[in-house]
Amino acid sequence: MKVLVCVKRVVDYNVRVRVKADGSGIATEGVKHSMNPFDEIAVEEAVRWKEKGVAVEVVAVTIGGDAALETLRTALAMGADRAIHVHTEEAVQNLAAAKLLREVAAQEQPRVVLLGKQAIDDDAAQTGPMLAGLLGWPQATFASKIDFEGEEAHVTREVDGGLMTLRLRLPAVITTDLRLNTPRYPALPSIMKAKAKPVARREAAAAGVDIRPRITRIRVEEPPARKPGIMVKDVAELVERLRHEAKVIE
Repeated sequence: MKVLVCVKRVVDYNVRVRVKADGSGIATEGVKHSMNPFDEIAVEEAVRWKEKGVAVEVVAVTIGGDAALETLRTALAMGADRAIHVHTEEAVQNLAAAKLLREVAAQEQPRVVLLGKQAIDDDAAQTGPMLAGLLGWPQATFASKIDFEGEEAHVTREVDGGLMTLRLRLPAVITTDLRLNTPRYPALPSIMKAKAKPVARREAAAAGVDIRPRITRIRVEEPPARKPGIMVKDVAELVERLRHEAKVIE
């Protein structure tokens, strides 16, 4: 089984993002970037499948500029066999990303496409479902456990009422949640070996996909500062304030 894992370069989750002075977006110059944490989970899961003999090849793919190559090298150091860099210096929105990934999937013919459930830069959680729709494949999102039985994937996902298990006939698109696994830290030998693994570069412009933005960002603003809390001496005073000042109870 070949597995295609989609990864994205984002501002590192430990970095406090700053809004540009003109409100046009987030400041990214000179800011540490890394692989989207949910995509790290997807890479780890695919590598574990290969270690168990479930998968025979793990292919990592990313879309972005030259800087995105570092993200692919991280996936290769974690255990991916090879990588595909769909190169473009233009900003790529979710639908365009799904269309470009569809072209890669059509060429690679994987049995499973794995993605993180969402990217932490926009939290849209749209690329995976859009890709499944474009491919016409079944999908399971927010996976916390994945097993295989013949030509089926059994995916457990957490819902408000407990756990839901879906049976998907392969090929399928699956997006990963936090509780699926804990990604490994690549050792130095793995990092060195990753430099010798093949990375194929493909130009997004050659895919015949219109990647022009369909959504216009009007303005980005910092959230309002949180007001300081108020100490109350007992429950009676709390209820009194909620009733007469906040007017949230009667």
